[in-house]
Amino acid sequence: MESIMGTVVTAKVTDENDDAYFVQVNGETLWVDKQETEKPLHIGGLYEGFVYENEDHHQQLTRFIPEISFDHYVWGTVVRTRHDLGVFVDVGLPNKDLVVSLDELPTISRLWPKKDDRLLVKLARDNKQRLWATLADATYFAEIATPYDQNQVKNADTMATVFRLKMAGTSVITDDGHLGFVHPSEREQEPRLGQHVKARVIGHLRDGELNLSLKPRGYEEIGDDAQMLLASLQHQADHTLPFWDKSDPEDIRNYFGISKSQFKRAVGNLLKQRIISQQPGEIKLIEVDDDQAED
Repeated sequence: MESIMGTVVTAKVTDENDDAYFVQVNGETLWVDKQETEKPLHIGGLYEGFVYENEDHHQQLTRFIPEISFDHYVWGTVVRTRHDLGVFVDVGLPNKDLVVSLDELPTISRLWPKKDDRLLVKLARDNKQRLWATLADATYFAEIATPYDQNQVKNADTMATVFRLKMAGTSVITDDGHLGFVHPSEREQEPRLGQHVKARVIGHLRDGELNLSLKPRGYEEIGDDAQMLLASLQHQADHTLPFWDKSDPEDIRNYFGISKSQFKRAVGNLLKQRIISQQPGEIKLIEVDDDQAED
């Protein structure tokens, strides 16, 4: 007989106690939480819902039918991990989180999803009729991905979720539904599976994926003093300031509110990032065109 676990069924009410109604379908008795029923159920009446095993190992029927099914994926939120079992994800079931088996997770535990990360999963059932969550593969992500406009995403910032980790790099899907790839050279450290990351578009790959970087732009790596100096240059009509590393310390302090040594470090940082140029008596913001900005 086909298992009813993980399916929607209509069952007959047979009994009740203070906390629950008991319903039967195909000779199996299921538990219905009285708190979820909108009005009292009557013996002999029918009740439709989703069948699962709750955290107390009772077979339960709930009218709160989740979107997840054996052929429909949903984004599940990671709630906890057990290194001998896998990660638990919330897919919308009352008093039950489903497990993604450790067999589907990275061999390196630090790359496992953490609390509040998210995974695209559907239902799976083992030979003991237990429900699990199983991960969407790269083929499915390719099916649901949306095309992008190169002009709109050029050098843009985006948020993305990691769905595959490989030696060659990290595969992600952006919040806008575009596939992306992060080469190991474009990240400070390898992100974990399910992590929501901030990325920027640095190019386009032949297979239609976005070429992404998790590294900040040069100006995002600079310190507070350099940021302040950069902002001051940006607010000038000609993007030029009458200061350089030989300027009088008092003039620097009066204008910027920092010491000359702080000023020189900030200038050196911006020069190293090729954000400004310096000549006797002035520093100037270097204009960067769009093509350079993608490098």
